[in-house]
Amino acid sequence: MLRFVLRRLALMVPTLFGLSLLLFIWVRILPGDPARSLLGQRATPEAIARVNEVYGFDKPIWEQYVTYISALLRGNFGSSIDLHEPVLDAFLTKLPATIEISVVALLFAIVVGIPLGYYAGRHQGGWLDTTIVSGSLLGVVTPVFFLAILLKYLFAEQLGLLPTQGRQDARLDVDHPTNFYVLDGIVTGNFEAFWDASLHLVLPGLALGTIPLAIIVRITRASVSEVVHEDYVRTAEAKGLQSGTINRRHVLRNALLPVVTTIGLQLGLLFSGAVLTETVFAIDGIGQYLYAAIGVRDYPVLQGFILFIALMYSVINLLVDLSYGLIDPRVRVS
Repeated sequence: MLRFVLRRLALMVPTLFGLSLLLFIWVRILPGDPARSLLGQRATPEAIARVNEVYGFDKPIWEQYVTYISALLRGNFGSSIDLHEPVLDAFLTKLPATIEISVVALLFAIVVGIPLGYYAGRHQGGWLDTTIVSGSLLGVVTPVFFLAILLKYLFAEQLGLLPTQGRQDARLDVDHPTNFYVLDGIVTGNFEAFWDASLHLVLPGLALGTIPLAIIVRITRASVSEVVHEDYVRTAEAKGLQSGTINRRHVLRNALLPVVTTIGLQLGLLFSGAVLTETVFAIDGIGQYLYAAIGVRDYPVLQGFILFIALMYSVINLLVDLSYGLIDPRVRVS
């Protein structure tokens, strides 16, 4: 097990190095100029040249990359061109907001998606199965930003049940030792702050979790429908085992491997979907930070965010592989 983990961690190094090279080239061939975006359309050539000199954009691209990778190896992701602050510090400050939304979205997708997919897989051809499959298709094709606006209009504007924007009511006087607003309410013993922060997560979590929910439903249904026809399930039924035991130990457990893989991949995708969700709900997280960086061609922010997503994907895939042995004892790390 330890050898497997160390080997996977070692493989992350060339993967992230290759990605950093492709990413460095890609962001520089995008249309637009960070100096012109920073200075405005009326910027003079002299002013643009000064900005390019300050940030090293006037140097050959290979020299820029060597400087960037050298700083990256020291844990320095650079400074934002637009906001003039270290990228890593900004990420650590804004990351809790995105994590809170992503956790709520993923919990919603798992808690609702697996039971629906399991029921659809066990009762194929019925009207409820058709309804679930149709709903999952609708969930996949519905854009996140459109659903976010729709939920915001219905539950906030029309019904007045939930807050429309932000992470917490600005009128509350709350300390934030961890910057996880829900956790801060628990730590400080402020139930009002905890409840208010939880309510602010409902609509963004629902909007962000809809696509993962639809995908989990479809994967679970397909996996369960395949497992129920296996010989060991028929044997268990022939032995007269209780249906609950068959469903839990023989069907669901064996059907979970592709579902767990899907959940791991969706966790990474939640961060990309958070860009639009945070923008609609005015949440000061990584998504909104990246959205602003795209508009001004803030190279260090774009590079840092995508490398962070790649690192997160690598770690999640490793954890998913390790979880296989816990779900199915027949799977062993080789």
